Amino acid sequence: MNIKYDPKSPKAEEFISHREVLETLEYAEKSKNDAGLIGSILEKARQRRGLSHREASVLLACELPEKNEEIFALANQIKNDFYGNRIVLFAPLYLSNYCVNGCVYCPYHIKNRHIPRKKMTQEEIRREVIALQDMGHKRIAIEAGEDPVNNPIEYILESIDTIYSIRHKNGAIRRVNVNIAATTVENYKKLKEAGIGTYILFQETYNRENYEKLHPTGPKHDYAYHTEAMDRAMLGGIDDVGLGVLFGLENYRYEFAALLMHAEHLEAVFGVGPHTISVPRIRPADDIDPSSFDNSISDDIFAKIVACLRISVPYTGIIVSTRESKATRERVLHLGVSQISGGSKTSVGGYAEPEPEDEESAQFEVSDRRTLDEIVRWLMELGFVPSFCTACYREGRTGDRFMKLCKSGKIQYCCHPNALMTLKEYLEDYAAPETKAVGDALIQRELATIPSEKIRQIVTGNLLKIGQGMRDFRF
Repeated sequence: MNIKYDPKSPKAEEFISHREVLETLEYAEKSKNDAGLIGSILEKARQRRGLSHREASVLLACELPEKNEEIFALANQIKNDFYGNRIVLFAPLYLSNYCVNGCVYCPYHIKNRHIPRKKMTQEEIRREVIALQDMGHKRIAIEAGEDPVNNPIEYILESIDTIYSIRHKNGAIRRVNVNIAATTVENYKKLKEAGIGTYILFQETYNRENYEKLHPTGPKHDYAYHTEAMDRAMLGGIDDVGLGVLFGLENYRYEFAALLMHAEHLEAVFGVGPHTISVPRIRPADDIDPSSFDNSISDDIFAKIVACLRISVPYTGIIVSTRESKATRERVLHLGVSQISGGSKTSVGGYAEPEPEDEESAQFEVSDRRTLDEIVRWLMELGFVPSFCTACYREGRTGDRFMKLCKSGKIQYCCHPNALMTLKEYLEDYAAPETKAVGDALIQRELATIPSEKIRQIVTGNLLKIGQGMRDFRF
């Protein structure tokens, strides 16, 4: 696997060159205590233009305590510069756990005969979506196993149409992100036409040899087809894509370097990198024992990965789900995370009514089991603004248009006011009394931080209208 690295190549084996990853790890290991080099990399990072995979790998390997303190402080500063104190909230919605793949880390693998197989009807989806709306969610990520018979693209498209069609009281899902298996350019075009937000696909692992062992059977066994999926998605017109690896399957430094190489590839070929990066760690699940994988990472390493990603790809959203505990999520909120899930269910169904114990279909155990309202209040008490905003997607600020606004800093003129207005909607329609009290006080404080008097006056007027029952204001 001695293939030359070429970020502009359409071939997975060239834009994720195994040789380049190994040489990067060797370079990082040799440089991990080079204070001068690390200082120069941090100085470059302060320019807010990002880092190469090699530079970032040196920071991840760094063992110098004072430099690590600088890394964490800079990550927090960069996050605030581009995303402010906003945290976007979403929930997953599992449509079906039928799957033909043999992935050894996932309970949906085809050989698992004791997990109940479920596929929601459109009426069941409708009930789940109403339950999510009644919680206060405006943004969801739909998930489904890979099964061309049970979960064809037509089923996914019909489900998206159902989700967008539902209006219940003041509830509406305004953005549907999609996390389904790698597919064709034609199918990505169909997803784009259906009005999806971000297309998300986790790589699981970038090490091809390990990847093929972890995916012994099924269409997902094809490493190249899976790894090149984001190229096909963008060719199909989807300009917001989300990357991610499942930390614990492979050496974390390998995954980190390759993940950034994938981001560099998208930037080199399409002029825009990933819209989001997710950082899940392997969790216990039916028929899955995480201890059987020997690359698990500590909370300290996990926190450093998040910080180094924020420094390396400053414009990209970083997502941490309810896989992680409250304590872990609180820690990484200060290191670059910009999106979290809340009140999540990882089963097929479960929002409208709990699953019976003998019909449990969860993909993995949830660590943070708090309700959405508890998470909203927690965020506000930490000084963050919970955001239910979907305006950029609905106003066409996606792909390179979003990145230009983000890099210029002008996105703040949209995102902060939109976050406050969507938070006000949540407080009026769904919040517990104590949450509403905390939120109203937060909004008043945050209004004073809006630099434009004109925008501040518009937001103030819209907040009053929201209190009177009007909805869906946005810049």
